[in-house]
Amino acid sequence: MPRKIRGQPKVLIVDDEPDLLELLELTLSRMGLDPIRAESVKEAIELLDREPFDLCLTDMRLPDGEGLRVVEHITNRGLDVPVAVITAFGSAINAVAALKAGAFDYLSKPVALEQLRALVKQALKVPEMPRSTSSYQLLGESPAMQQVRTLIDRLAKSQAPVFVTGESGSGKELAARMIHAGGLRAEQPFVAVNCGAIPENLMESEFFGYRKGAFTGAEADRDGFFQAASGGTLFLDEVADLPLAMQVKLLRSIQEKMVRKVGSTQEEAVDVRIISATHKKLSALVEVGEFRQDLYYRLHVIELAMPSLREMREDIEMFANATLAKFSRGTPAKLDADALAALESYPFPGNVRELENILERGLSLATDPLRITAEDLHLTPVNEESGLSESPGGGKWPLQDYLDRVERQAINEALEKTRFNRTAAAKLLGITFRAMRYRMERLGIK
Repeated sequence: MPRKIRGQPKVLIVDDEPDLLELLELTLSRMGLDPIRAESVKEAIELLDREPFDLCLTDMRLPDGEGLRVVEHITNRGLDVPVAVITAFGSAINAVAALKAGAFDYLSKPVALEQLRALVKQALKVPEMPRSTSSYQLLGESPAMQQVRTLIDRLAKSQAPVFVTGESGSGKELAARMIHAGGLRAEQPFVAVNCGAIPENLMESEFFGYRKGAFTGAEADRDGFFQAASGGTLFLDEVADLPLAMQVKLLRSIQEKMVRKVGSTQEEAVDVRIISATHKKLSALVEVGEFRQDLYYRLHVIELAMPSLREMREDIEMFANATLAKFSRGTPAKLDADALAALESYPFPGNVRELENILERGLSLATDPLRITAEDLHLTPVNEESGLSESPGGGKWPLQDYLDRVERQAINEALEKTRFNRTAAAKLLGITFRAMRYRMERLGIK
């Protein structure tokens, strides 16, 4: 064992396998660290209470209990010690439980030394982490928004996968960028991917990259999203739109932290934090078999629910003034009392994004560039039940809104015809009961 140098970062390694302990000690010592071993939960807790550590690595299965107890002890005592767990190969449930308990990352057995070194280097950046330099901000003083910001601050300190939910336009990507910017990976890339915008036949090459000659047009090696985000964060927006075949490949990459380029025979290690988002109810998609349950549990470790603008009506004036200041070249325009009242009573199916569009249109149409009236806003009446804008003549654009209206009407007619017997209505529509339940939930049919 190399001589220990005073002032080296101390790493507590908790395991009862002599071979693995020796491997971990040797690797950490060669990195200039001071490894200290514990062979049980009891011994680990005693050491943590007695002296400070810069990092803790713990196996999940120990002679006197689960390594999860070590994670929970560190979290409950508020110890400033990042902790990672070592799990048996393919033990997804243990890894997810540890991340929820407060672990920032995990390693699978057999331990790959390259992944171990990357994890340790990432963890020991904690003292140097910039905390207040983020240029991304979520405005608002409503209780809902204050709760979101508090949770974002906590999530930034972790490396656990985050699943962001919320309606379209509620700021899911902005929240993901704030988590990245406030965390250990702030100086590394943030790569945002809209999963619904990639053609299915290009998905594998876009995510994992490809080798020269892998297919017609592959004239040179190219990295994918995983390689581009290496060391940083990969944000999977609208993850519910991934086809099932791609879900299988994505699951393996997340579990093993390895990717294989199209046309390559070898895998390469990648180190990315996954943040995903969707406006759909992913658990309902799992029920009807349209989303893999194992991938759902990998992504859905910690949920961040973004509130709709309807839940933050007290913040509408603040949002509006900030938006007008952003759009105005000189003195910002102001909303008159009627315009503000109209906005505060509007249901905003498109949330903050829709508010910005309304105000930009109002600025363009206002006769007085410094004063916006209710008439300038041209607010379209919204069907409160469906949440859809009632365009003149029942227009067919945008297409998704039109299709949703048609589907909602067909389901309601089937329910009325069967006296609201959902099983019978599903048979009438030619779909399964589970699909019927999912569609009713997605469309807000009670």
